[in-house]
Amino acid sequence: MAPPKDKEAILKQFRETLQEQDLIHDGDTIGTDDDTLLRFLRARQFNLKQATLMWKNCQHWRKTVEGVGIDELYRQIDPFDYPEREHVFDCWPLYFHKVDKKGRPLNFHHFGGINLNKLQKKMTLERFWQTVVVNCEALTREVLPAAAEAAGKPILGTFVVVDLSGFGISQFWQMKDFARSSFQVSQDYFPETMAQLAIVNAPMGFSTIWNVMKPWLAKETVAKVAIYGSDHRRALLELIDEEALPASLGGKCTCEGEGGCMMSNAGPWMHDRQRRREAWLRGERETIAIAPGELHGKPADSAESHTKDAPEAQPAAPEDTAPTTEQQPAEETSSSSEPSQPSGSGSTSETSSIATPASEASQPEPHPKSREASVDAVYQEHPETREVQTGDLHTKQAILSG
Repeated sequence: MAPPKDKEAILKQFRETLQEQDLIHDGDTIGTDDDTLLRFLRARQFNLKQATLMWKNCQHWRKTVEGVGIDELYRQIDPFDYPEREHVFDCWPLYFHKVDKKGRPLNFHHFGGINLNKLQKKMTLERFWQTVVVNCEALTREVLPAAAEAAGKPILGTFVVVDLSGFGISQFWQMKDFARSSFQVSQDYFPETMAQLAIVNAPMGFSTIWNVMKPWLAKETVAKVAIYGSDHRRALLELIDEEALPASLGGKCTCEGEGGCMMSNAGPWMHDRQRRREAWLRGERETIAIAPGELHGKPADSAESHTKDAPEAQPAAPEDTAPTTEQQPAEETSSSSEPSQPSGSGSTSETSSIATPASEASQPEPHPKSREASVDAVYQEHPETREVQTGDLHTKQAILSG
């Protein structure tokens, strides 16, 4: 749905409404800039009442998630450097790695490497879920702002690539509850942050798995998906430089000497990051200096300084808008249109497209448990939120159950 012509007036009214209801304050780490507010408006098709409810639910979740709130959880767990990180990547590989040709952060997931039984030998599923939550937070708090600084323009969403090589139905049933809960958190509390999703190396029979997953997603999100078989390379290289695409997916990047692409953290978000994180932990203001064009996280010869409140490093928040046809890369628009999908000219098997997530806002329980418990409780306590949901509703099972 295209934004209304009076978008600026609605944005102004949205901000005033949030201020009147004491739902927004200077320094809020959710982000207080126009781009962040526009993400919530787009997720609710610029319906002011529904966007306000979504924001309210999100702020409540941020204050209560895991019993400590997102800011404290982010202090406790550095998403780019926590003790079990290597083990997590060995059992559920997902990581940010460089940017695509439009400057959008790349987020890779290798579902074929998922092994929750192995994961639990060195950490609890509760702890793993916490690392998932802080990774979601890292996107809007650090990754997108740094990508925007490097590109010298707003970067409103991430390009997600899911590799299904080696992935089977048994793994799917093992991870489905975690995956469903992750989708729900992303759509409810980090709306419009996925610009594009490419599923590659889709195995025979993937349509069965996809039919199970689709009801978890808002229809706008589904519109942003492109599905490819093993001949995905040409489609990906239309949108990603060879130097940024990992060799395992047909690119040239190996991040040699940096632990490989999965562990390297390569990207503009790593520029002087240790100092910036330490400053944020002390509550100090930080100065980010990333030169436009510094897309791969390497030090630039010259850079402009941009000062922000450390806890609120969040300029242009990601966005989730729909590409047009599944086989034609579309141009990214300025404020509400999102990136395109990979061209399907080299695709095999099934190919579909996906668009803007407009999932339901959920309000966590007054005293949330340490698992992501925001869905069932909200629907029970606030049945009116069902009217806001644009995608098919589902009943969230306990994520930590077998």
